[in-house]
Amino acid sequence: MIMAMKAPLGKGIFLIAAPSLRDANFRQTVVLLCEHGADGALGVVVNRPTAMSVSEALPQVPILEGQQHVLFSGGPVQMNQVMILYRVDQFPENSHHVFDGICLGGDAQLVDRILTASAGRDAFRAYLGYSGWGPGQLESEMQTGSWFTIPADSNVVFDKDPTRVWADIVSALGDDYRLYADMPFDPSLN
Repeated sequence: MIMAMKAPLGKGIFLIAAPSLRDANFRQTVVLLCEHGADGALGVVVNRPTAMSVSEALPQVPILEGQQHVLFSGGPVQMNQVMILYRVDQFPENSHHVFDGICLGGDAQLVDRILTASAGRDAFRAYLGYSGWGPGQLESEMQTGSWFTIPADSNVVFDKDPTRVWADIVSALGDDYRLYADMPFDPSLN
């Protein structure tokens, strides 16, 4: 499957780090854009799990105690803040719609509802920090070829093995990119 690589910038778009992007904060990342406008852009890296559990980052949320949900590194901005992305049928009032049943925000009651529901597609992911760009910064990075854009997919965010997300998307971009899919994080190790 070959995906469109030039989806317009906007919320609900994946930014795919180009194989040539060397910035350690974004090397081999897939960023879900949650907001984009004249004031800049905000997103979360969806494929960087940490060794920390969500319950360690949010000890004040009792329902998380003993749960092993992984905390993700959302990006290099405000790394002391936890942001939660949800896939839900009904958005809570204190959330920000991103795309197709995905919202950013919510509260502990929503986490509780998701964890106690017996079935369904509802899910959440927690991110420490986020990725941010000032006015025109992301557009400039796009012009230098740092990123590809494709429409976001909630299954990639919530259901796919995060360690394979970047490689699988790059591989799906076609033959010209397939060889980069298995490239080491540090190319000097080749």
